[in-house]
Amino acid sequence: MQALRVARTHRLALRRLTTAASSASSTSTSPNAPLLIPLSNVEAQWEKLSKSDQATVQRQLEDVQKKDWKSLSLDEKKAAYYVAFGPHGPRTPVSPPGEGLKIFLYTMALVGVAGLITIGVRSRAPPPPKTLSREWQEASNERAREQKLDPITGIASEGYTGKGFVQD
Repeated sequence: MQALRVARTHRLALRRLTTAASSASSTSTSPNAPLLIPLSNVEAQWEKLSKSDQATVQRQLEDVQKKDWKSLSLDEKKAAYYVAFGPHGPRTPVSPPGEGLKIFLYTMALVGVAGLITIGVRSRAPPPPKTLSREWQEASNERAREQKLDPITGIASEGYTGKGFVQD
């Protein structure tokens, strides 16, 4: 059983080498054909590759994925997954790891500063006007009843149960 596995992996390695060698020789005759880029450890190489090399790797992976998935090597499967779902392009993280705590602390600091500014402004503000006192508002209600203000639905109407001018 072990011998079969070794022979199979050896056969796959030879097949890859022959296809890479034949494609390399055909690419040397055709200057426009892209070079094959090794798919092992694509995760580490991806950021260093140029856009055209990244497109070449994507095309290579499209061709490789047309085969039976059981015959793909582990490196090819990892490369296909990384290119499809890896943290590059639009999936690049916006902030590095650990940045969330820093953002939270800065936000809390700004909220604290805003609170201090509010307290400072309120401490320097003049006292509220006398018309906001409860006695004044009740007196306004009595005056509205005396003058029969809004006699149909308002404070001077029969059976009125509202608060009138009194604010809580």
